Amino acid sequence: QVQLVESGGGSVQAGGSLRLSCAASGRTFSSYCIGWFRQAPGKEREFVAAISRTAGTINYQDSVKGRFTISRDNAKNMVYLQMNSLKDEDTAVYSCAASGLWLGTVDYQYTIWGQGTQVTVSS
Repeated sequence: QVQLVESGGGSVQAGGSLRLSCAASGRTFSSYCIGWFRQAPGKEREFVAAISRTAGTINYQDSVKGRFTISRDNAKNMVYLQMNSLKDEDTAVYSCAASGLWLGTVDYQYTIWGQGTQVTVSS
């Protein structure tokens, strides 16, 4: 089983960019689909993006399409979320999660979670 640790969060002005990283421990990383989710204060956790085991399939939430890019490097046990053209509404705690079964868009489809990293966008 893998463990996940996110990094790269911070404060940025609207229109700026951040790259989040999700570092995984364990030799079975490449057998997991990885998703990014976010939760803003007072709101439900929502799906952001997900990538299949070999990066052959990628899904995005409509609101981030064209602005966010998910990628993975299985040799380094890393998944990245490049976030460009950030908006105030992107402010949230971002978490990466792993699923051994699904390339899902719902949080209950993921069984392993990182602790999250805060992203704050101000205008």
